[in-house]
This record gives sequence, structure tokens and C-alpha cells, in this order.
Amino acid sequence: MKPQPRGAGFEFVDSIVGGVIPSKFIPSVEKGMIEAMSEGALSGNPVVDVWVELYYGSYHDVDSSDNAFKVAGSMAFKDAFLQSKPVLLEPIYEVVVKCPDDNTGDVMGDLSSKRGKIQGMEPIGNGKTLVKAHVPLAELYKYSVTVRSLTQGRGVHTQKFSHYEEVPRDISAKVIEEAKKEKEAAES
Repeated sequence: MKPQPRGAGFEFVDSIVGGVIPSKFIPSVEKGMIEAMSEGALSGNPVVDVWVELYYGSYHDVDSSDNAFKVAGSMAFKDAFLQSKPVLLEPIYEVVVKCPDDNTGDVMGDLSSKRGKIQGMEPIGNGKTLVKAHVPLAELYKYSVTVRSLTQGRGVHTQKFSHYEEVPRDISAKVIEEAKKEKEAAES
């Protein structure tokens, strides 16, 4: 197992030789891995952009079944995934705020406090400025209310998806811990 470039998706490579696993069971292994990816082994979020190679295995004439190979594929994926130092990704949005010149500092400070990265600002005349930033979606909940508050109702903003970035370690640890607690609560 190894990571693929962002957006490349899942690739499964069958490198079995000599029939150590009958070819009729190989799609079941892949199916199990795809299920494990959709459930996510880290925080319940789907796993993306992974290359997996099936190169060895074994079977038993009596005990082997499609379901057994599906479960084996799922377990193998989770085990390899957790050993590979996975990271959580979060959606980053491009935010553009149109605000009065005298509120520009407040808007930029607020965006920075939301883990935003200021991309620039540009005066547009009539005492208004555009502030551009990349901000994690998790920090944008009810952002329109914040903009109105910071600008006394005179500012507006737009936001659109830009890309994914790695979640900072401290936040990632919290997300993973919460997911574990939820899973334990659901199982009990």
C-alpha cells in the first residue's frame, strides 16, 4: 500500500502468480478493501488516493469463500493503513470578503483567527476593500453573521471550495479521539 497523488483515487493491482489465491476470490479481496476505505480506519472518514497491491496469500479448499476473502481484504487494508502514518484532510475554501476600508483589519484578524491564510487584499474604490483568504470549512460555520457583525452590516462575502489540506496534528488528534468515543458508544 502506498499513497497516490491527490485526486488519483483508488488503484488495486493484482500481482498474484502461481494461483496462491484462486482468481475467483481476488475481486472479493478488492471489494473488502473498498468497504474498509469507505468506513475509514482512522476517524470514520473515507480514505482516498491509495494504491494497493495484492501479491501473496493462501486459501483452503474447504474453508475459503468470497465472504472470507472480503473480510481478509478489509482487515489487511485496515492493518496496513494504520501502519502507514495516515493523515486527515480537510476542505479549504476560498473566501472573498467585500468590506469597508475601516473594517479591513478586523476582517483580516478574524480570518487569521479561523486558521485562515490571507491571500491578499485589494482596494476596489468607494471606500471598500476585497480581502481574499483560504479558510478551512470547519471554521466557516455561520460566517455571514460574523462578517455582518464585524462590518456593522456593510460587508458581504463569498466562499467556494478550493482544495484539501492536511489537518493540524492537535486538531486531528481531537477528531480521532471523538470518533473513537462515538464508535465505542455505538457498540455498547
